[in-house]
Amino acid sequence: MTTSHWTEKTARDLLTAEELVQVTRKSNLQGWSVILFDWMIIVGIFCVAAVYPNPFTLIAAVVLLGGRQLALGIVVHETGHRTLFQSQALNDFCGKWLSGYWVFSDKESYMKGHLKHHQNAGTAQDPDLPNYSAYPVSRESLRRKIKRDLTGQIGWRRIKSIGRSIRRIRTIQPRLRQTLIRSLLVNLAMLITMTLFGHPWLYLLWVIAFMTSHMLVTRIRQIAEHAAVPDNTSLDIRRNTRTIHISRLERLLIAPHRVNYHIEHHLMPSVPIYHLHLLHDLLLRKGYYDGIEFSRGYYNLLKQVTYPAAQGTVS
Repeated sequence: MTTSHWTEKTARDLLTAEELVQVTRKSNLQGWSVILFDWMIIVGIFCVAAVYPNPFTLIAAVVLLGGRQLALGIVVHETGHRTLFQSQALNDFCGKWLSGYWVFSDKESYMKGHLKHHQNAGTAQDPDLPNYSAYPVSRESLRRKIKRDLTGQIGWRRIKSIGRSIRRIRTIQPRLRQTLIRSLLVNLAMLITMTLFGHPWLYLLWVIAFMTSHMLVTRIRQIAEHAAVPDNTSLDIRRNTRTIHISRLERLLIAPHRVNYHIEHHLMPSVPIYHLHLLHDLLLRKGYYDGIEFSRGYYNLLKQVTYPAAQGTVS
């Protein structure tokens, strides 16, 4: 059956009642495992860097921390959809105190735009359209973007934005002021903890990662989800959104918590991230993806969404 015969509704209709319950079931145990996994890696990175401070471990720490900062952002996203935990109180607590505040993310503000993205994907009203509408781009253009990410130029803009908010703290909206104050407090707590252990310099790794590798993996995630898809003006989610098959190393570095299954997330936002791979496998076996090609690996994907600059032209 061709893709034109399927609609968003039939993706859910293809599932049996038992399968639907299975993929939408929320688990506090699995939710906590997501949170603990991130923080165990973060603490482990700092411990290794403290015990073996050399160029290799410090560079590796910055690379890995950027991926974990993205993972915390994904937790914000998931708790915003109220799908990580069974309890809304747990979703709110973990989406703020155990994830969002550490990367200066306001869950409510983020979800306002994100829900509009879900409603308008495939249309000119999609608020995320500026993140991917220019693709495909020349490879030289992408290299410049990556250079700006890794040299901290994009991250510095984010730092300056936080600084402006601090200077205007008395005049910004109460909720944003609360988020800013709490974000500063948890980051201060991280610095104090590292100082008590005799390694205050470790906090610089967190800041450098936030300004560099975090910006790069965030860009790659945005590209992978919607850039240069078969048809970003189609209302068929399989054509305006992308799922990508990746390796375990890519999952660690670039796509934590199954974020690579983005078609599935758009098809059924009620499915927790820890069940997205199951939904993908079920729909794949039932023929829902017949005619759909899935990219394999981010290196191949970045080649797909770029083209060589024509000789003598400026990209």
